[in-house]
Parts: sequence; C-alpha cells; structure tokens
Amino acid sequence: MKDTYNTIASPSPVILYKEKNSKFFGYAFPVTTEAEVKSHLEQLRKQHFGAVHFCYAFQLGTDTIQYRANDDGEPSNSAGMPIYGQIQSFDVTNILVVVVRFFGGVKLGVGGLISAYRIAAQMALEESEIIEKTIDVHFLISFDYKNMNKVMRVIKEKNLDIIAQKMEESCQIEIATRKKNAENTVDIFSNLFEIEIQKI
Repeated sequence: MKDTYNTIASPSPVILYKEKNSKFFGYAFPVTTEAEVKSHLEQLRKQHFGAVHFCYAFQLGTDTIQYRANDDGEPSNSAGMPIYGQIQSFDVTNILVVVVRFFGGVKLGVGGLISAYRIAAQMALEESEIIEKTIDVHFLISFDYKNMNKVMRVIKEKNLDIIAQKMEESCQIEIATRKKNAENTVDIFSNLFEIEIQKI
C-alpha cells in the first residue's frame, strides 16, 4: 500500500525563460486547497501588472486526485496542459505551477507556446525542493478521564501524532497515523475497554 506522496517543501524561486522576445516567468507553490491556488494567482496578477497571460495547472490530493489546467487566453491546450504534464512527470501533488507571459511582439505559434510553457514549468520544478510526505489518516478517540493513561500509553508506544485534544471529564483526542498503520490503530483502540475510536 502506497502511503507516501511527493510535493514541494516551499515556493520555488522565480525563473525566467525567454523565447523570441516573450518572457515566461515560472513559479511553483505548495498548496492544499483551491482557495490557496486563487490567492497565489491574485498575488501574481498584482506583481506582474501588464502581463498578458497567467497560465497554470494544479493538482491536489493523494487518493482522489483533483487537477485543473488553464490556458488563460492562449490557444486551447497550448499552456495549461504542458504545465500539467510537468507536474505529472515530476510525480508531485498538492502543487500549483504558474507561468506568467509577457508578450514580446512575435507570435510563437502553438508548437512554440507548448514548448515554452513546458520548459518554464520544468525549470520552476527543477528549482523546487521536492520532499516525500506520508499520507495520514485522522481518528477521534473518545474516553472517560479515568482511562487517560491507557490511551496515552498506546499513543506513545505506537508513535501516533496528537493533532488536538480536549481534556475534561469526557476526553477527546484527535490523532493521525500513516495510512498503512491505520487498520492496526483501529484494532488496538477498539479492543480497549470503554474507549471509542472513529475515523474523521
């Protein structure tokens, strides 16, 4: 069972690719939501006032993949898809790659555009630090305060991450574990007396 994925550690440094007087600025950002995608695009539009096209592709998710490729006014499939192709060839997810184009007065043709957007996206990804992350599953454990030691012992032994906790008479702890350990984690807590576990 695959329970890791690749993404980038932080936004890439800006790269510049030139083709027949047109300038292509390439960026890669780690993202987990479409709202983040929107926010990065808005910032780039402010930063590159006067640019003609803001073409991009993003991919979100690990088990179920969500992606979009946008040509932003360039001929159909000449910008967004070549950028998305680079996301696939670098095998990364939870990522947004944007290529901002300043038109230089010379038309590149569809073939020239595909090549320029692909190269700019590739350069941005090559400049990024690609890291491996685990796919985690989150659970909520509910129990009475008197069973606290039992629960904490398992969390410690199994090296589970505590995400949030509410410690009162009735307690709740949100934990995360790697996908491959999820079933085992459920079994352990389900077999403990007076302790409930549910996936969230």
